[in-house]
Amino acid sequence: MMKPKVAFFDFAGCEGDQLQVANLEEELLKLLDKVEVVSFREVMKEHSDNYDIAFIEGSCTRLQDEDRLKQIRKNAKIVVAIGSCATIGGINALRNYKDLDEVRRTVYGEHAKLFDTYAARPIDAVIPVDAYVHGCPIDREEFLNVVKSLLLGKKPEIPNYPVCVECKKNENVCAFERGQFCVGPVTRAGCNSCCVNEGTICWGCRGLIDNPNENAQKEVLIKYGLTVNDAINKFKLYFGWQEAKR
Repeated sequence: MMKPKVAFFDFAGCEGDQLQVANLEEELLKLLDKVEVVSFREVMKEHSDNYDIAFIEGSCTRLQDEDRLKQIRKNAKIVVAIGSCATIGGINALRNYKDLDEVRRTVYGEHAKLFDTYAARPIDAVIPVDAYVHGCPIDREEFLNVVKSLLLGKKPEIPNYPVCVECKKNENVCAFERGQFCVGPVTRAGCNSCCVNEGTICWGCRGLIDNPNENAQKEVLIKYGLTVNDAINKFKLYFGWQEAKR
């Protein structure tokens, strides 16, 4: 039986999600028994446009990105968005709150006119996506579970409940009770509340759950001492593209 051919692609992002895959170590070796990797810039020089499953990291930030994404979609039977930038626009979407000409001048200075730039978008704003691995960076165990589901012909399950559920399960003291400000009540779970487990907050890197009560969350942030603008800025870090769509 032929192994499915797998390719990894990157757009605007840090490539930290592909690094997570490379860091699977022994699990990666087991995975290679089931698939043939034909393109993966982090770990190999070879490249092929003949693949069945395409894993895409990074957001779409340039006009030419659209053509490349559409070609990947044309070649692949299955497209998987991995990481915050690809799934929800990520931190790159912060540019969308600024004048894009100003953004271009800030980055490129006197050469700004030589470069095009437009609003950062997740890849499903350009092409259909079949599956998602959320997070910044992705969780390695969740990545493996998504791959296993795809190889079995199943649709990967993505939690649609907030990080707070995982915090309760892990017996974490609520960040609000510790005097911190958290967006876990509206953020999609699946990370095992890893950030809160370590004593920090949920930053929202997995994106909003379906039908979140954002106004109630902002009211909670304000109740615990944030100004209205501070509360809104908490949402901008990762939820910018999703909020703009709503």
